[in-house]
Amino acid sequence: MVDIGQNGPMPLHPQIEAITASMPIHSFKELDVDDARQAHAAGAAGRPKGPDMADVSEFVIGGCEVTRLRPKNADGSAVVFFHGGGWVLGSRATHDGPCRHLAARSAATVFNVEYRLAPEHPFPAAHDDAVEVTRALLSGADESIDGSRVAVAGDSAGGNLAVAAALALSDEPASLAALLLIYPALDATMSTASYLEFADGPFLTASDMAWFYDTYARGTDPRDQRLSPAWAAKLDGLPPTLVITASHDVLRDEGEEFARAMAAAGCDASASRHVGATHGFFGWSHAAAPSRTAMTLAAGWLSETLS
Repeated sequence: MVDIGQNGPMPLHPQIEAITASMPIHSFKELDVDDARQAHAAGAAGRPKGPDMADVSEFVIGGCEVTRLRPKNADGSAVVFFHGGGWVLGSRATHDGPCRHLAARSAATVFNVEYRLAPEHPFPAAHDDAVEVTRALLSGADESIDGSRVAVAGDSAGGNLAVAAALALSDEPASLAALLLIYPALDATMSTASYLEFADGPFLTASDMAWFYDTYARGTDPRDQRLSPAWAAKLDGLPPTLVITASHDVLRDEGEEFARAMAAAGCDASASRHVGATHGFFGWSHAAAPSRTAMTLAAGWLSETLS
């Protein structure tokens, strides 16, 4: 089921509009990589910490540094989370708050992954990290979780890595229990209608996405499924999936189309479009009602699917 809310032109939610209007940087491609990373990190630094955890530990899993967030109500399920940032920006720190909220509300232990970033580590480094971390956790790298109740999740570029890892591991004996995709970047051809509709934003622009793809995977076939899961030839091995999209986002259509393609392949897949929201809104639950709605939906779905 693809719930796309209302059709036709619609305004931004006032709280979302206020957040995006307050952001001093609206185009990361205009900065060099170090400055873009600092600006991105500064935008996340002012957000509330999120719920306290029963335990916060750091490990190296699958060759990557990982923060394990175990909530006070942990039930043995787990979520492997890959942060967004166009494979160039972002870190565990920028996504600590949303990961804490997911953990506390779903009762799942969340593993917040620090994968390698471009341009220092171009494609397929981030993809390979995502596969190895997910494989390790499915194979018993952490004995505190139930390996049969593991989800993989991510926002934007992290959603891309989540799907790519799920595709790479779909034929292996240990299987994922769920896939949560938050406005995922799934098609490097950038050819959907929402790329035209929101080419100039708000928040994320088509030229920003072109810069991210070029910085991460210059010279790569845009239809390589490791980069563009939307072009995967086989989807029927994927686990139950929820795709969350924003109405005002260049990535909106590819996420919703991917959910439809999964359903057509016989998968349990649904998508939910959040009206009046922009790219990035999932991390703004401290200040915007649509963000809280999306977090409640995501955590509730994880809790039910991983039970």
